[in-house]
Amino acid sequence: MTPRQFLLPLLALAAATSLSAQTPSPQPAAPADPLAPTGRWTAYAAGSAQLPPMGWNSWNAFYTEVDEEKLMGSAQRILDTGLARKGYRYINIDDGWALKRRTRDDRLILRADKFPSARTGKAGGTPSFRPLTDRLHAMGFKAGIYSDLGRNTCSQAYSDGPAQLPEGTVAEREVGLYGHTDKDIRLFFADWGFDAIKVDGCGIRAFAPDAPRVRNGQFRALAPIIDQHSITRSDIPAVKALFAEINQSLARYNPDGDYMLSLCIWGSANVRGWGKDVGNISRTSDDISADWDRMLTNYDSAARRAFYAHPGSWNDPDMLFIGKGDFDADHLTEARSHFALWAMLNAPLLIGADLRSTPQPLIDIFGNADLIALNQDPAGNQAIMAFDADGFQILVKTLANGDKAVALFNRGLAPVDAVLTADHLKFRADRPIALANLWTGAKSDFTKEMKLRVAPRETVVFRAKGDRVLADGLYLSEQPGMVNPAADGVVQPEPDPTIYRSIPNWRGTRGIGERPLYAGWGGAMADFTPYNQPLTVAGRTFGSGVGILANSRLEVRNAGFGRFSAQVGVDDSALDGDQPVRFFLFGDGKPLASTPPLRRGQPAQAIAADVKGVKLLELVARADGVKGNAVPVTWGDAALLR
Repeated sequence: MTPRQFLLPLLALAAATSLSAQTPSPQPAAPADPLAPTGRWTAYAAGSAQLPPMGWNSWNAFYTEVDEEKLMGSAQRILDTGLARKGYRYINIDDGWALKRRTRDDRLILRADKFPSARTGKAGGTPSFRPLTDRLHAMGFKAGIYSDLGRNTCSQAYSDGPAQLPEGTVAEREVGLYGHTDKDIRLFFADWGFDAIKVDGCGIRAFAPDAPRVRNGQFRALAPIIDQHSITRSDIPAVKALFAEINQSLARYNPDGDYMLSLCIWGSANVRGWGKDVGNISRTSDDISADWDRMLTNYDSAARRAFYAHPGSWNDPDMLFIGKGDFDADHLTEARSHFALWAMLNAPLLIGADLRSTPQPLIDIFGNADLIALNQDPAGNQAIMAFDADGFQILVKTLANGDKAVALFNRGLAPVDAVLTADHLKFRADRPIALANLWTGAKSDFTKEMKLRVAPRETVVFRAKGDRVLADGLYLSEQPGMVNPAADGVVQPEPDPTIYRSIPNWRGTRGIGERPLYAGWGGAMADFTPYNQPLTVAGRTFGSGVGILANSRLEVRNAGFGRFSAQVGVDDSALDGDQPVRFFLFGDGKPLASTPPLRRGQPAQAIAADVKGVKLLELVARADGVKGNAVPVTWGDAALLR
């Protein structure tokens, strides 16, 4: 059987999911017991993002100084360069478009002086974005708009100048969704014809009663419900309730389900655990900037979170900053790395450059069809970490036709003499492995391992073909897009020490510097424990598997496989050696297999079942009475087999 024949069921499942996602439906309520099987896939399936969104956003190039000429000029360049044919279809207006909220009817008024097509042609007529969105649609694009969860936007909170900020009284300058969600969503989607919305969160974090801009009377106070640096000072249920209200309105005013919701709360409020259940893309970090170090921070915030991204809901380390600073035409190595890493992460490919003046070498990076194909692969598997060091990493992802994509990423300033092995790819070491370099087109092959030099800040990307170690199935860690950690066992979110701490260009070295971000430490991991250790049970190390905390439930879509098997146990890294854990396997909500209680130090035990005809498996690790995050467990060699 060829790799393509072997993985065709994945493509069929992706297609079926895409069709079902066209009909929005309320997300099922979480069960009272989060470990109880539901027989349902609970990650976000509304909206239209079966593949990571691609397009352009105004913010990185223009900040609030966006206007129709700049927007349409970039859209036209996407057409003229052929980028539209390669998948770039969203044209998104970020902050800076709103003039005020008209107080007599609470209607948002856009800046008709900056968007002249919005003028109605009659004196006193209300401007409308509909002519602009109609024009974009006629060009083959989709159109996106910006708002905020609070009364006011991020630019109103942090801008140092008056450039294109809302005008008028305090009430007229309240252009965010708060208190107006249904009215505004109807205006954006039903009246103005937008297809996507980015929802920021500054309005629910930056307008406390003691904030300087509140004290001086510029804005009304709104008690913060997000603290970007503290989980304990964030009201997570309140934040989720605001997004639930948005989702209800999106479904109401988009009966065909063709919309895209972008969550932008920067990894705060423990969104690392629930963003995948609430929106199509979810920001995992604070804003990116045109600096190599900042790119590392944003990349790190998503790079170990493969199980938290799926067709319909993707990790978002922020927009591409190719075109400025460390990623301009004088830094093509860095620009290529930035693009390649986002492609491997299945991150949204949203260009942030002023495309009217972007030089051709950067256009060529945006247009690399082979790398775009990795990002847009229908299997929807974010790359997993096959080798992980501070200065060098190897990322591998399984593609829908059975190929592997592999990226060798040199994070540092000195060349690295790297060794790529068959084990990294989960290919047989005694059979030849064919490589195609996706930057140069060069072909090569090796058996067992090969050496290559990776230049400073370079990312070498190959498409690889070989014979799989697991010839009759797929490890779960090879198909993270089919695995959803519905409950990952994290009850005490912890800062993630593996994220690079850069110097933010908007703050410099003021204060004490960035602390580790709350971006996923302790969550489900592919081929490693939740705390980035090898998967080891009673001294036996597993090269493949899922590491997760006890009191967790994994949902696994079954694309036509007939059998599930794993070796399970309490990982040797568990702090509590006396805590018993039982493992359960369910199929479409019905029990299939279980183990007796297992403790640290006991050998891994097999758990397996016939799953032919089962659409959804649920893998539960239950440990009664656990306090905290003390018990990592291992689903060693967890796989779906023919």
